[in-house]
Amino acid sequence: MLEENKNISDNVDMARKHIIALVDCDSFFVSCEQAANPELKGKPVCVMSARGQCVISRSKEAKRLGIRMGMPYFQIEGQMKKAIFINANHELYSQMSQKVMSVLKTFSPKVEIYSIDEAFIDLTGLERLYHRNYLEIAKMIREEIQIKADIPVSIGLSSSKTLAKLASDKAKNLDEGVYLIGSRKIIPVLEKTSIDEIWGIGKNLSAMFRKNGILTAYELVSQDDLWINKQIGIHGLEMKHELLGEMVSPVSDEVKLPKSIQKTSALAKFTSDKNYLKNSLNYHIHRACVKLRKINAKCKGVSIFLRTKDFKVFCEKKVLNKSTDFELEISDIVFELLDKVYNSNILYRSTGVILDNFVFNNEAQMSLFTDIESDDKKEKLSKCFDKLEEKFGKDIIQTGFIKKDV
Repeated sequence: MLEENKNISDNVDMARKHIIALVDCDSFFVSCEQAANPELKGKPVCVMSARGQCVISRSKEAKRLGIRMGMPYFQIEGQMKKAIFINANHELYSQMSQKVMSVLKTFSPKVEIYSIDEAFIDLTGLERLYHRNYLEIAKMIREEIQIKADIPVSIGLSSSKTLAKLASDKAKNLDEGVYLIGSRKIIPVLEKTSIDEIWGIGKNLSAMFRKNGILTAYELVSQDDLWINKQIGIHGLEMKHELLGEMVSPVSDEVKLPKSIQKTSALAKFTSDKNYLKNSLNYHIHRACVKLRKINAKCKGVSIFLRTKDFKVFCEKKVLNKSTDFELEISDIVFELLDKVYNSNILYRSTGVILDNFVFNNEAQMSLFTDIESDDKKEKLSKCFDKLEEKFGKDIIQTGFIKKDV
């Protein structure tokens, strides 16, 4: 009863402030696989990185077996015979992420996608719309995501992003999957929060704080602003005030372009065959361009890299005069770059393509000598590629040297 009264007073208190929720998908890659194949639910499932090298996502049952994140397959193959190992399917995870984010956008127009499995949502004022308090709204969001996407989520609520992140971590340990840090809870929570648990504090910052005798979040916010500013600058001051419940960083629904799109993978075998390398690079180009078109952008920077059998890396980059999202155009550039770094006497183990220097399509400037008719044809062909893949599945379109054994 005491806890219930506390939650009621916290909700009343939060009604006077902004209220931000962090929605975090639980064991996201595994949850996606279980949604696609319900027979996997309740079983010790591990999703593995490219070519099954190490664990990148685990179900609760796999965690109970003692399987840790990042464990290489060879360490657990013989010991964990009950575990189910699945190679990552990033196309599936991207589709499931879009489903989750779509549900969030039905509740509030202010949704900031933080990563493939996390998003901030501004719930301020929604208690009037739904005639429910914020905890109840969060539970409603959680139920809706479970129904529409079949993905379990944990939701943390508070008056700042940093506290919402802290609350979502605590929500993961609760059956109801929701936790609210209201004004009355802030100090008690900070007193029990290790400096390592604070969002944005890495190993170096943690070591610096510990060296200065700061072991908890409460000890951090108790420091003078001048000292914090001297040690870590404006970032530290923002962190302190966010921990105290002040919304320094509001939820932004503005779509931001990524800094780069990188596609890379190990080859099926060590090789110095140039056509085999082209095959691999063309596959990466296609996947990168599909992603580029999904965010309605074009690139002006194209890079390639080749990793040798001995793990040495050779790379080359070109900055384009005109932005593009057309793979056949980028393919010509990549093959030019390949000629510069390729050595027939070297065995290669992996290839990669990086696109960067992005602009939105509506902001891309045309050159004085732009062939508008040619550009229209490229755009139509690209849209045709995407529609065919949407209808018939990934890799239905194959260009150049592309084969499915790479």
